[in-house]
Amino acid sequence: MGTHGPVVVVGAGLSGLSAAVHLAARGREVVVVEARDEPGGCCGSADAGPYRFDTGPSVLTMPGTLGSVFGAAGVDMEDVLPLRRLDPFYRLAFHDGSRLDVVDGAHRMADNVRALCGPGEAARYLRFRERLGAMFEAEWSSFIDADMTRLRDMARPYALLKLAAAGGFRRLDRFVARHLTDERLIRAHTFQALYVGLAPSKALAIYAVVAHMDTVGGVYFPSGGMRAIPRALADVAEKAGAGFRYGVRAERIETDASGVTAVRLETGERLRAGHVVVAADLMRARGGLLPGDAADGWRTRRPRYSPSCMVLHFGLDRRPPGQAHHTLHFGREWEATFSALAAGRPQPDPSLLVTCPGEDDAASEDGDGGAGAYPTLSVLEPAPNLATGADWDDLAPRLERRLLGRLDELGYGDLSAAPRITFDPPGWARLGHSAGTPFALDHRFRQTGWFRPQGRYRRVPGLHAAGMYTAPGVGVPPALISGRLAAGRIMEDGR
Repeated sequence: MGTHGPVVVVGAGLSGLSAAVHLAARGREVVVVEARDEPGGCCGSADAGPYRFDTGPSVLTMPGTLGSVFGAAGVDMEDVLPLRRLDPFYRLAFHDGSRLDVVDGAHRMADNVRALCGPGEAARYLRFRERLGAMFEAEWSSFIDADMTRLRDMARPYALLKLAAAGGFRRLDRFVARHLTDERLIRAHTFQALYVGLAPSKALAIYAVVAHMDTVGGVYFPSGGMRAIPRALADVAEKAGAGFRYGVRAERIETDASGVTAVRLETGERLRAGHVVVAADLMRARGGLLPGDAADGWRTRRPRYSPSCMVLHFGLDRRPPGQAHHTLHFGREWEATFSALAAGRPQPDPSLLVTCPGEDDAASEDGDGGAGAYPTLSVLEPAPNLATGADWDDLAPRLERRLLGRLDELGYGDLSAAPRITFDPPGWARLGHSAGTPFALDHRFRQTGWFRPQGRYRRVPGLHAAGMYTAPGVGVPPALISGRLAAGRIMEDGR
């Protein structure tokens, strides 16, 4: 059978669904195995009475990356998953009472910077915005949207020189501070380092590309909520010919001398396979799913995990008037907050991300006014992961009380009696996330690009990986890209 048999995708998260769509659309026999009862993985949802919450990513950037997955199956995304461009992308609220709306358009944004920081900083901002664009252009096609498992993609001296010339190998905080002088504006373009699990002083400036995606490329929201993304992708994959097995866990990938042969399910059933895409937590998969030599091959010597988070989802009687979709409330502290996370302590004065979908966004998928048609508010506070040894039996109730008090102080009122669902690091661990973090491995240099666990394991033909633990890394666009790259390798191998 070799590498020409059916493809089994383990995990119906965004990366697995991306792989399934690309493969099924090109005529491959595909079966997706998902332990939960619905697609989504990290991009999940939960209900509490009439309230429906998105429990995964809340920020969607680079919509073209998502659109290209639908396009691979000949589907126009707008027909099945309309997106709304948020305005503002973010509202940034600073500890001194000032605020900055991050909006579309260079000159419109410069006007907001001028009102907050003065004309000199507005001029510097426009020059900095051009530098962000140069960084993005140098990085995207060569290092993010590229297959790091191919030798030809590893030898890119011109691309490396271009990225170095753009300042990509400096530290992020220093790179931004070379161009901007107002501390508030510097924070507005470095807080994204937490998306890759690092403090701005530890992250490489290449991750300024995340700020470009957020503040220049724009932030979007799908009709029906973020949970609508995996459902639409699963529907397209199924129409393209992929099969789905929900509510059953893949137990073991079987191999012989020629490579992958089958996937054994917890029911005892064996699914014949010429290729397997592990689109799941790669560290957990080493505990039994992966064959022994692959488990060793994808092991990082000392995996360094991103910080976790504590998230409270509230059901509201009414949406706060004038509330932006995304509001980032910066604390007074900055460096100390990152040091605390690294040491396994809660942040002394955390910055909070509050997400409050608008009335149109809160409507249910079928428009019937049912679950999901009621206003919700979610707040995220960065928190230590379980690998740091923090005592969450003690921390969880203390942080929840503090978070409720902080929300009250910020003007959201007393939400202690509101219907709510809480996710903390032990909760993320129960959902299957290693170290209790939904953000996978951090993106320090030794876990970036070629040094991150790769999507192909050469000693076991037919075995591939996709998702946040592989290159290009964490986030919605990287997850979708990793699935497409896995599908591309399979199509090449199967010719």
